[in-house]
Amino acid sequence: MSEKRSGIQPSGKERLFKPEELIVSKTDLKGRITYANEVFLRLSDYSEKEVLGQPHSMIRHPDMPRCVFKLLWDHISAGKEIFAYVINMGKNGDHYWVYAHVTPTFDAQHNVIGYHSNRRVADPEILKNKIIPLYAELREIEESTQNRKDGMQAASDALARKLSDAGVAYDKFIQGL
Repeated sequence: MSEKRSGIQPSGKERLFKPEELIVSKTDLKGRITYANEVFLRLSDYSEKEVLGQPHSMIRHPDMPRCVFKLLWDHISAGKEIFAYVINMGKNGDHYWVYAHVTPTFDAQHNVIGYHSNRRVADPEILKNKIIPLYAELREIEESTQNRKDGMQAASDALARKLSDAGVAYDKFIQGL
């Protein structure tokens, strides 16, 4: 099991939500939560008061590769949308997998003013056969160096090589699963 994060120990228990439900959140440019819907609050075990103004990373599970979040931030800060499989962790240590669609929010002059994410139930077969093994490999690479930044870069490079070897961009890879 993974290390503690923010004093919360992963419980190893998975939380599920219904396929027709959407988890929705919005953040400012720094990733601080400005809105979280009821499904987000229920799955994360936090109240609205506890999440508003807090960094969205408060629900980051330690098994989630940092290099995938770097890729996500690189896309959305450049004004592009991205799809990603993400494992989140609630206040009680339970985890839940999502298939996330993250988009920048624009003002009338097309400036990015925040971010919006809709998350759906992740396909368990895709998780088991593709994402969980890939993320375990990326986390192993990230943890193989003394320096966290070097580890994240090494994992980013490994992911880029995998995609290049497959002849596919990240977006096409995710959408093709």
